Amino acid sequence: MHQDLVRSRVAQHRDAIITFLRDLVAIPSDDGNIRDVAARVERELRMLGFTDIHYAPYGDLVARIAPESATQSKDDARVLVYDSHLDTVSIGDARAWRHDPLGGVIEDGWMYGRGTVDEKGSTPPMIYGLAIARDLGWLDGLTAYYFGSIEEWCEGLSAQIWVEHEHVRPDFVVIGEPTNLRVYRGHKGRCEMRVTARGRSAHGASPWLGDNAIYKMQEVIRAMRELDARLPDDPFLGRGSIVVTHIESRAASLNAVPDYCALVLDRRLTRGETAHDALAQVRVLLPSNDFGVEFLRYTRPSYNGYVREHEQIFPAWTYDETHPFVRAAVTTSRALGFDTTTGKWNFSTNGAYWAGVAQIPCVGFGPGEEERVHTTDECVRVDRCGARN
Repeated sequence: MHQDLVRSRVAQHRDAIITFLRDLVAIPSDDGNIRDVAARVERELRMLGFTDIHYAPYGDLVARIAPESATQSKDDARVLVYDSHLDTVSIGDARAWRHDPLGGVIEDGWMYGRGTVDEKGSTPPMIYGLAIARDLGWLDGLTAYYFGSIEEWCEGLSAQIWVEHEHVRPDFVVIGEPTNLRVYRGHKGRCEMRVTARGRSAHGASPWLGDNAIYKMQEVIRAMRELDARLPDDPFLGRGSIVVTHIESRAASLNAVPDYCALVLDRRLTRGETAHDALAQVRVLLPSNDFGVEFLRYTRPSYNGYVREHEQIFPAWTYDETHPFVRAAVTTSRALGFDTTTGKWNFSTNGAYWAGVAQIPCVGFGPGEEERVHTTDECVRVDRCGARN
């Protein structure tokens, strides 16, 4: 049976997959710099026979795999992309971890370290899974790519740049963000907004002569908490939300009344909501013309110097359980003995571009529990690798 054949092949590669993951965890790749970790992934891709290995304009690692006997040209074949991001958030305070956050320590069947869940843990099984599929002749009629992306700070941007520059239009995408080995079929959207307040400076000894921009912002903060409580809900994606995530002020000195205050809002968009509707919701709650609101723009260069400004808007997306790609993923998952109930992410992924903007069918499938993302002692189970369920 196919499932026994797959388990057998995975079991043959079990030690290599786990060693590969430990190597990836040991290489820091925070702040979007995937240069060194991508070089390690590149070595594995070459060893497994991937071709057309190169770096996309934004710095993502791209590799193609197809059976050597394929008679169909890659221009005619359907395109399947497996997308896992290779960057991570910072380890934070290493002293807060039980194990070395770059050590890949295995304890009681769990590997600990930054990126084990988000999202280096999906890279080895993706790459070995594609190689196994090629060896078993299951890639006929397909051009399959591994896309080692940069995602952590601006999800979907590097995927969009790859598609635009290299004119690759996937027919289907599998996203490796953590799903605890369930099939995911959507998530809420999000946008980032900045609210500003203008005041009037004065000496701290005579605050009544000024107009404190921080005090003025208090009314907006209260309004955002009230707005959050009445945002719409969706049976599948859940409720929209809004939260203040950052605040800053400007003053002539530490003993001067601030004449400027700004806060950042993280707005999660459920089904039926748009970012521009969300912006309008905030605008009508601003107390006076002394306030303004705008979308944030991402302007940071990639580690290789590539710059693309991007308005911080990431659409929601969903696919119904009856969608052919979702059904195919569930059928495959069921055949291998995994949980076949579908779900959705609580956070945003590259699917915001693949499905939300480009309208390319996506599913998520990856190891690890979403609740462990960005936590100290981040860890993923490795005792099930190559084992029977």
